[in-house]
Amino acid sequence: MKFYSSKNKQITADFEQALMTGLASDGGLFMPESFPSFSEDQLQTFSEQSFPVVAAQVAQCFVGSSIREVDLQRICKEAYDFSVPFHALEADQLVLELFHGPTAAFKDFAARFMARCVEYFLLQKNQKKTLLVATSGDTGGAVGHAFRGMENMQVFILYPSGGVSPLQEKQLTTLGQNVQALEVRGNFDDCQRMVKEAFMDQDFNDQINLMSANSINVGRILPQSFYYFWTSLQLQKQFPGRKIVYSVPSGNLGNVTGGLMAKRMGAPIDRFIMAQNTNHPFVDFLQTGSFDPGVSISTISNAMDIGHPSNFYRIAELYKEDLEGLRKDAWGASFTDDQTRAAMKDVFEKYDYEMCPHTAVGYLGLQKYKQEVDESVLGVTVSTAHPGKFQELMVEVLGHEISLPERLQSVLTHDKIARIIEADLGSLKDTILT
Repeated sequence: MKFYSSKNKQITADFEQALMTGLASDGGLFMPESFPSFSEDQLQTFSEQSFPVVAAQVAQCFVGSSIREVDLQRICKEAYDFSVPFHALEADQLVLELFHGPTAAFKDFAARFMARCVEYFLLQKNQKKTLLVATSGDTGGAVGHAFRGMENMQVFILYPSGGVSPLQEKQLTTLGQNVQALEVRGNFDDCQRMVKEAFMDQDFNDQINLMSANSINVGRILPQSFYYFWTSLQLQKQFPGRKIVYSVPSGNLGNVTGGLMAKRMGAPIDRFIMAQNTNHPFVDFLQTGSFDPGVSISTISNAMDIGHPSNFYRIAELYKEDLEGLRKDAWGASFTDDQTRAAMKDVFEKYDYEMCPHTAVGYLGLQKYKQEVDESVLGVTVSTAHPGKFQELMVEVLGHEISLPERLQSVLTHDKIARIIEADLGSLKDTILT
């Protein structure tokens, strides 16, 4: 399997090269040249197998000979040692809980797979890398946890000052060892821009052997297709003949890009709902056909506060600018903080179920879709984070604290260690080099 630059198809790389460089040399995003196609018998077999087993088989289609089959099976078994459960609110409304990994966020799926693949290649060649990642919430903690302790990897996490929840900040600033947190005086778009500028500075890139773990890296996107692929097969088996729709809280669009790739591979998914907060450039694009990114606005669903989602360009490439084709597969809606709070409270009162604000945006998207488009669908709200990661907001909205799992409770006892830097490439370079 080869991967090509979204800006120039003549620039190609194999999986190892695409993973270890992050961006193509022209600044484009790597895209797979093709997607695997599976027979009905293969899909039936997948539906009977465990998630790690299916993840390894799907991954092999993209990894090719870069990683031996037996090693890829081990990587997926180690990465996915946690459950991927559904929670039923009603017979036709389910919540896909993607927060049962070590950092209690869906980012664990991609970060753990990616870290093990990177380690595999670095150990083979006895190389060292500097990992640069921007976070608007859960990415930093997940990536830092996944790469923590790797002797051949130095990790720098950029996050916007005041732009993540207190617990999320604790998760990414208390890791220590080879992981350093950089608190940026700016917003997430500034952090993401700084990462991209660092990659485009070839001298700096060569000097520190740079790579990224943001969703600009195709190694972050591909693993996010695995759970859509596998869970939709489980639903098809349990609910034969039903139209399956996933409502995805959407910010940088990496999560839903993975879903659209899974659909391209034959996952039995009828449609995706792109649910956004007041940062809704993609919802606007679906409605108008014009992509007009802007400055991000701060909301209670902070991980989605992205004014210029980088994975828009992957989705555009995936559909070859066929807007009508995209609209058949995707539908969008956006919601305010007041609507999000109301949904969190309504779900708890109605179902005795606690939702984080991002999941609540996804829930709202599903309700609107059922009301305005098709009430008969089997709807799946994608839950991206444990509600306890937003304790202050949960107390404000629901009136009580959320019981934290031990893996979250333990980080609260550690002291925050972060270096404050300005929102420019010069400050970032000086910090890393010194």
